[in-house]
Amino acid sequence: MAVHTTAAGTPRELGYRMPAEWELHESSWLAWPHNHEDWPGKFQAIPWVYAEIVRVLSQCELVHILVEDATAEKRAIGILNRAGAKLERVRFHQWPTDRVWTRDSGPIFVRNVDGQVAITNWQFNAWAKYPDWHLDDELPGRVGKLLGVPEWQPYVQMEGERRRLVLEGGSIDTNGEGILLTTEECLLGEVQQRNPGVSRAQFEHAFHDYLGIDQVIWLGRGVAGDDTHGHVDDISRFVAPTTIVTAVEPDTSDVNHEPLAENLERLKAARTSDRKQFTIVELPLPRPVVFRGQRLPASYANFYIANGVVLVPTFNDRNDRVALNILADVFPGRDVIGIHSVDLVWGLGTLHCMTQQQPAALPSSQ
Repeated sequence: MAVHTTAAGTPRELGYRMPAEWELHESSWLAWPHNHEDWPGKFQAIPWVYAEIVRVLSQCELVHILVEDATAEKRAIGILNRAGAKLERVRFHQWPTDRVWTRDSGPIFVRNVDGQVAITNWQFNAWAKYPDWHLDDELPGRVGKLLGVPEWQPYVQMEGERRRLVLEGGSIDTNGEGILLTTEECLLGEVQQRNPGVSRAQFEHAFHDYLGIDQVIWLGRGVAGDDTHGHVDDISRFVAPTTIVTAVEPDTSDVNHEPLAENLERLKAARTSDRKQFTIVELPLPRPVVFRGQRLPASYANFYIANGVVLVPTFNDRNDRVALNILADVFPGRDVIGIHSVDLVWGLGTLHCMTQQQPAALPSSQ
């Protein structure tokens, strides 16, 4: 096993790139729910939602679960046993976390031309909104040390000093072939800006150097109720190298109509690396999900692609079946499975937000 180091040279220089989510996984990383304030008044149901997700994932790949301590691990094992999860495919790590959104706090994996895996360790600061983030920010380094893989901490040069870049996994999506989706609202917007003063060009340069990206497609705004201010994994996702599913809202009176229509137009205007149009598949939204007077970021685009399956959030809505059928059409070789997420989305995230894939190391011939 390689020694865990901060690697010399950029990932790009050493032949690394960020794989697409549909490429073969070694495992999925989750953190067991523990913070009652993330789901005030609904927490009791949340571990059972997680148990169902782990049950499905453990059928097809290894699942790493972060827990607060030995007591939390024992409690989680009891729930997972009753849910029918394959515990022989579950690995627990007693690493305390602030929250459980490993998509945003976890490492962003890259893989090189020889099939070797490494991590990029971007700073996490709780979406520039909450003071308790330091435990979550430790997660990528912990994973890198456990796996014994090279690690990079991305920086940008600002006025004569190097500044570590803040980036959440939910704010980007890639086709695995050098093209990346993100939003201006999240990375460049004035509200809750993570990286003050960092320009579009500097982000694109960082994506090039650390994730092997050649082209960035900038969308505008995200969905209503998104606590992260515009994460792309609630609106538009690659499902194949030249195919993108994107959320739309035909009701012109809905607050989501205008920004999603604008995003659709941007995607139609975008071009592949060989100057062809992308195949764009429109994905509906459920009717507004509101709890305690708060609009929640309910979106079918927050699906998670694992080995042989796609987990899709559902909301007791007539569009559940429509969305599942659309995603079944674009993932013909995988089981598309709905996960009831009305309670889960009260935490302001669902399936993609709570998972982070670790790509499999591959033989050099691949």
